[in-house]
Amino acid sequence: MVGILNTLITLGVILLCKSVFGIAPMLSNTIGYITGVVNSFIWNKTWVFRSGGNYSREAIKFVSGFGICYGIQFIIVWCLSYHSPLGNMQWDLPSGFVLSGYGVATILGNIIYTVANFIYNRIVTFR
Repeated sequence: MVGILNTLITLGVILLCKSVFGIAPMLSNTIGYITGVVNSFIWNKTWVFRSGGNYSREAIKFVSGFGICYGIQFIIVWCLSYHSPLGNMQWDLPSGFVLSGYGVATILGNIIYTVANFIYNRIVTFR
C-alpha cells in the first residue's frame, strides 16, 4: 500500500510539474522523487518496517539509498527518453489523454526505483 501511495504521489507531482506548470521533464522528475522520498521515509519507518531505530541514522541511510536508487531510475528515464526510439513515441488514448514516450519511461523508471529502494531499505536502512 505504501509503495502504491508513494508511486501515485511521485507520478502525480511529476505530471503536475510537467503538464500544469510547464517545468522541464527531468526537473519535474527530480521534484516528484524528492516529494516521494519524504512521504516514503515517514511511512516506511512507522508502518512498513515499524522501526524503533535511531531516527537520524535511519534518515541518513534512507536518503543514501534514495540517492542510489534515484540515480538508477534517472539514468533509465534519461536514456529511454532521449537516446531511444521510445522518446519520440506518443499514444492517443481513448480518454483523450496522450501518453508520451517520456511518460512510459517515467513509469518504467518508477517501477525499477520502487523495487530497488524497497530492497535497499529492507537490507540496509531498517534491518
